[in-house]
Amino acid sequence: METYGGRRNKAEQDAITVEIGYALCSALFAAAVLFGAVAGPALLFELPGTVEKLLLRIGLTIAPLVFVARVISVLVRFRQQRPQPSQPGRTNPDS
Repeated sequence: METYGGRRNKAEQDAITVEIGYALCSALFAAAVLFGAVAGPALLFELPGTVEKLLLRIGLTIAPLVFVARVISVLVRFRQQRPQPSQPGRTNPDS
């Protein structure tokens, strides 16, 4: 994303901003779905006290972990897709 020895241009800044927004929104969605799947039965149905507490605690523990893992995976994947800077002064061995 950085030009060799220079700053990012406007298009690169916009791409980073969009990717961060996508990472946060998709992570929030994934964490909410996971929390709903794990803790949903405890919130919807009358369950024994220990089972209800256990499901809520598991949901509250796993959801933030999924959120962080999703954000990191999206941003790392985006960083790896950027083109490599050119290396001035190097020639192609086939030339």
